[in-house]
Order: sequence, then structure tokens, then C-alpha cells
Amino acid sequence: MEQRISLITLGVRDMERMAGFYEALGWTRAQTQDGVIAFDLISQTLGLYPIEKLAEDIGLPVEEMGRGASTMSCNVREKSEVATVLQAAEAAGARILQPASDVFWGGHVGYFADPEGHIWEVTHNPFSPLAPDGAFRWNGYG
Repeated sequence: MEQRISLITLGVRDMERMAGFYEALGWTRAQTQDGVIAFDLISQTLGLYPIEKLAEDIGLPVEEMGRGASTMSCNVREKSEVATVLQAAEAAGARILQPASDVFWGGHVGYFADPEGHIWEVTHNPFSPLAPDGAFRWNGYG
């Protein structure tokens, strides 16, 4: 298996509400087949898919889908952008879990939950600067 994640799929209960949330953050939907809503990212895609269908595809009851102890992270170029993204997420319907603050390792981080509880981290990591196109790589580009 090549070392990459191509698609992140969120099982969601209200497809249009969730799509509206990500669109309110400024994201644009990709053209897709019926049943999935996708947002192309830099070399990846975020897909929204009905949780009932996702559970069926996996072969589990919806009750066993649970909530994984995971976060999705959006790294930003400047420290001040962390608070800006958190404000935009809250205005779009997110719940702020932790406001923007400095962390022990030298970065600046905040967390929000989207309207269905998926947790996002917004991070400025001064040790991993983004590429000009916004791509992230541990320890940066250069």
C-alpha cells in the first residue's frame, strides 16, 4: 500500500446540512454520482455519505459505527489564521471545542466539531510550512 490517504469519508445523517456547512467555509462541491457529496482537497477528497449506507457497505449496524478517536486537521500559513478559521466554522454552525491557543511544541491550535460532531483541528505549525499550493508535509517543504 502506498503511503497516502486518498479519500476521507464521513458518515453523516443530514447530507444537505453537512454539505451546506462545508460550503459555508468556502469549499466547492465536486461533480459526483448520486448518493455522495464530495469536496476535492489538495491531493485528497472529503466525501459525505449517508451513515446508514456506509454501515451497510461495511456490514455493521449503524449503532456500531461509533465515533472514532480521530481528528482531521487543516494547517494554515499564519498563526492568526487559526482564529479566523475557527470563527468561520462557528458562523457556519460548528461548535468550538478549544479556542485558538499556543501549544507546548511551539504551534498554535484550535478545535471545532462540525454540525454532526466530526472533530477538526486547525493548526499553525511553524516547523512545517505549507507549499505554495497549500500542501502539507511533516517538517515542511524546502
